Amino acid sequence: MKKSILIPFIIFGNFCFGQFTVPALPYSYEALEPNFDKETMQIHHDKHHDAYVTQLNKQVDANPALKNKNVEDICKNVSKYNTQTRNNAGGHYNHSLFWTILSPTSTLPSGMLMEEINKTFGSFDSFKTQFSDSAKTRFGSGWAWLIIDGKGKLKISSTPNQDNPLMDVVAVKGTPVLGLDVWEHAYYLKYQNKRVDYISAFWNVVNWDEVNRRYKEAKK
Repeated sequence: MKKSILIPFIIFGNFCFGQFTVPALPYSYEALEPNFDKETMQIHHDKHHDAYVTQLNKQVDANPALKNKNVEDICKNVSKYNTQTRNNAGGHYNHSLFWTILSPTSTLPSGMLMEEINKTFGSFDSFKTQFSDSAKTRFGSGWAWLIIDGKGKLKISSTPNQDNPLMDVVAVKGTPVLGLDVWEHAYYLKYQNKRVDYISAFWNVVNWDEVNRRYKEAKK
């Protein structure tokens, strides 16, 4: 009985304890192949994300002001905290979002989101091109985002390192509904230096049902 209880955590979870934990993947490591390979997903989730959570929990232990704060609140007020908190809170938030907007079965935007994409960017294909360009041109490590800005409009942006649009220190602020990790650790085992190929593969595994959900939630 004990073994059967532990198996899901061994496969999809982690052993980090503290205020913050790494969420389990909603699919198996190999589920996104051939677009995202099993080994990269396992290392990315179990090692990289876990490292951000471990370090963030250390910051919580060292700073009482972080106690009982959720990661969104920390990001929104990140200028109050040190660089370690900024980097690791961002890493935790960004990756937690990233896992949910991936799926073995890619769909398409629908309803209000598709209407807004067409209105804002001209067409879905035009949106994909603009978003991909944002990801391609992010110098060094960082993220590309589709966000809802303070006026309720869709906007494409990118951030360096583990920053995100929730943070009060970034130039373009908003609520992320889609994000793409363009750190090399997200793709190098399979794509080496071919970031463009990784970005193209991303469109085959986007969970637009989750993006739609996030869009509706952000619009409330």
